[in-house]
Amino acid sequence: MIYPTPRAAILMAIGLPVTLVFALFFPALWSLGAAWIAGLACLIILDVFLSPPRDKMEFHVKTPGSFYIGETEQVWFRYDYGEANAPRAPQCRLSVNDRFSVEPRHFYGQAANGSILAAFDLKTERRGEGKIERLWTRWQGPLGLIWRQTIEELSLDIPVVPNTRLVKDKAIEIFSRDSTFGQKIQQERGEGTEFEALTEFVPGMDKRAIDWKQTARHRILLAKEFRTERNHNIVFTIDSGHLMCEPIRGMTKLDWSLNASLLMAYVSLKIGDRIGYFAFDHKPYFYSQPIAGANSFPHLQRLTHSIDYSHNETNFTLGLSQLAQSLKRRTLIVVFTDFVDTTNAELMIENMGRLLRRHIIIFVAFRDEALEEILQKSPRQTDDVSRAVIAENLMRERDLVIARLQRMGVHIVDVDADNMSNAVLNKYLELKRREAI
Repeated sequence: MIYPTPRAAILMAIGLPVTLVFALFFPALWSLGAAWIAGLACLIILDVFLSPPRDKMEFHVKTPGSFYIGETEQVWFRYDYGEANAPRAPQCRLSVNDRFSVEPRHFYGQAANGSILAAFDLKTERRGEGKIERLWTRWQGPLGLIWRQTIEELSLDIPVVPNTRLVKDKAIEIFSRDSTFGQKIQQERGEGTEFEALTEFVPGMDKRAIDWKQTARHRILLAKEFRTERNHNIVFTIDSGHLMCEPIRGMTKLDWSLNASLLMAYVSLKIGDRIGYFAFDHKPYFYSQPIAGANSFPHLQRLTHSIDYSHNETNFTLGLSQLAQSLKRRTLIVVFTDFVDTTNAELMIENMGRLLRRHIIIFVAFRDEALEEILQKSPRQTDDVSRAVIAENLMRERDLVIARLQRMGVHIVDVDADNMSNAVLNKYLELKRREAI
């Protein structure tokens, strides 16, 4: 698209009154005003030919393979015009979907070294499938009389995944801090429940490991040596209903849950367990079979962008029933959810009981900081007292639900968002040490 610049329009507008003045007062010179307009038109046409067209340029895009939620990344665009005349005053504007916010809104670049460079900062607002839709670019001719405008239809799909930059650092810290199995995978023999070999008993070994039948047969005191069990199935069950979309410190509860699950997934894969994901809101919509191997972590990280935000109410009966049908062997189920009323909690407890007959469950709940803040606040008015009473009743109901789950045998993690990742991982490692999985 080619259109005149404001400079060309102003110069053209100046020529009209000049022509009119000459026509009225100097009839013999009226042609000078017409020549002004005609000359300017010729200059505009010349500027069109001097400015480099889009089809003579090469277009390049540089973007990250994925974005971390809550962080800002740069994307780069470059037009190579080679030996042609340098474009004047290039400007760019980028269009994205609701997963990103763009800064600056307009990029005012400069042509140099045969290229036009444009850079935008994209801040991720929500996790999911981010899309860079199109790039508007325009530049002037060398005379500054025309704009050339082009639209690049990009349609680049880039996943916005949970921020796990610190996952590996945290995992390394955990592995080096403690040598108990579940925190350091080299300690494989002598602990666990899976038979490895017979060995001659030496002082210091557990007397309960003595195999008296083999001792009698060989007439040597022999003991059983065990190896640690591995490749347990772990399925992170994510509730993505409307309660989990509530923001806490700049991220939704759903994103806090996914961050915690990925930290535990990284450690679990290093240990040798298998990791899968299951997500539901008013119905189940995502399930990935458990996979093993530390190299699978990037794949799991990409899978999480398919777990989307929802405004639907959570259906625990349908979701947990479908999960039970999908699991073919004993599994550690880590449930990330939230609840506010006892009706939904009752349905949740009932279905948890069915899962407990065969599986182990870690139930992860967010501490309601808003209610706690109301309780801790000193009342100044009658309304403050009413709010405190209601908050106290809600907290009591919540504590009753958690207590019932504990009595059933569910392992509870009830912490605030900041400490959730460490608390979930510690609960998992505790179960590994106790060989409860």
